[in-house]
Amino acid sequence: MPSLPYMLKHRGFPSRLPGTDFQFTIRRAAPVATKIEKRERHPDRKKILNEADKNFLACLWKAFGSEPFERGNLDAGRLGTLFMREVKPVDTDFDPQDYEAMLYIDEHVARASFPESLEEDNYK
Repeated sequence: MPSLPYMLKHRGFPSRLPGTDFQFTIRRAAPVATKIEKRERHPDRKKILNEADKNFLACLWKAFGSEPFERGNLDAGRLGTLFMREVKPVDTDFDPQDYEAMLYIDEHVARASFPESLEEDNYK
């Protein structure tokens, strides 16, 4: 049986938005990482989806701040709602299906989109 790829587990990172099924992390690696794709955020989205994005970004900011971070066990779907806006790839040769891909928070975009997420202690 082939071994699964390496996947960094971000210890201490919340696994989901409290009181919901909105995942922030995954438990174990798949043979091929789920591709991170930019997901549209429509103006008429449900309020809870915006709450999930805001809290996920707050957790990312608390864990990593302005430093680059490895994708690891962060949920691809949740990253996709922030991808290419608040969260961007570090390298031009970014592989969206690599658990070791490096990302960073574009602080200027994040502050414009979700200013409360970057404030101290403003996450669930």
